[in-house]
Amino acid sequence: MKENVILIGDHKSFMVTAIVHELEDNGYNVLQADLDVDEINKYHADVGVFVLYLDAPEDHESQLMYLRDRIIEEYMSLVVIGKHLELEKLYTIIPKDKLAGSFVRPVNIKELGDILDNVQEQEIIRKQRKRILLVDDDGTMLRTMKAWLDDHYQVFMVNSGMAAITFLTKNKVDLILLDYEMPVTSGPQVLEMLKSDPDLSGIPVMFLTQKADKTSVLTGLSLHPESYLLKSMPRNKLLAAINEFFVKQRVDEMQ
Repeated sequence: MKENVILIGDHKSFMVTAIVHELEDNGYNVLQADLDVDEINKYHADVGVFVLYLDAPEDHESQLMYLRDRIIEEYMSLVVIGKHLELEKLYTIIPKDKLAGSFVRPVNIKELGDILDNVQEQEIIRKQRKRILLVDDDGTMLRTMKAWLDDHYQVFMVNSGMAAITFLTKNKVDLILLDYEMPVTSGPQVLEMLKSDPDLSGIPVMFLTQKADKTSVLTGLSLHPESYLLKSMPRNKLLAAINEFFVKQRVDEMQ
C-alpha cells in the first residue's frame, strides 16, 4: 500500500496540480496544504510523507522554521522540490541532512516515487520502535539525549511541563523521561498532573535529573516514578536502564 503524500504548496499552481496528478497516477493518495502553519498543522507526522513544492523561500522563513522544528521534534519526513537557488536558501534554514530528499525542478516523478517508497519503508521500521518523550527546559540536554536514544527509539522533545501535557493529549508515548527541576511547572508537579488524569496516568515516567541530593531523591522516589536517573550517567548506562525497563515490561505483559 502506498504512503499518503501531503503536498505543501500553492494548490492553484499549475506545477503543483501537475505533480498531484502524476503522484495519483502512480498510486499515491495525495493530500494538499498551503505553505501555512495552520494548514500544515492539520496533519500529524504519522499521516504520511510531506512533500514541499518550494517557491520564494525568502517570503516564508517562519513557515520553513516551523517545518524544521517538526522534522526534529516529530520525525516528520520532508521531501523538497525547488529551483537550485531556492534549495540553497532552504538549506540555511533546514539543513539538507534533515530532509528525506530534495529535487531540482522539473522533478522526475519516478525518482520522487523511489524516494517516497524508501521513506515509507523506513517509517514502517521506525514505527515499530518504542516512543519516548523527553521533557527538559535545557535545549542542549534535549538534543544530547535525543542523539543518544535516536538509534533505538522514537524520541520526541518538549521544553516545559505544560508543553508535555499538551503533547500527551494528542500523542501516545511508551515512556516519559522527565526533568526534575524546571521553571513554572517542576517535574514532580508534572508527574502529579499525569497521575491525576485518567487518560495519562498509565504512562511510565522516569525522572532524568541533575538533582542527586538526598532530599530531592527521596522526594522524587516518593512519587513512585519507574526510576530516578541522573544526567551525569554515561550513555551506555542510560540506554541499559531504559532497555531493561522495556524488557521487564514485556516480560510482565507475557505473564
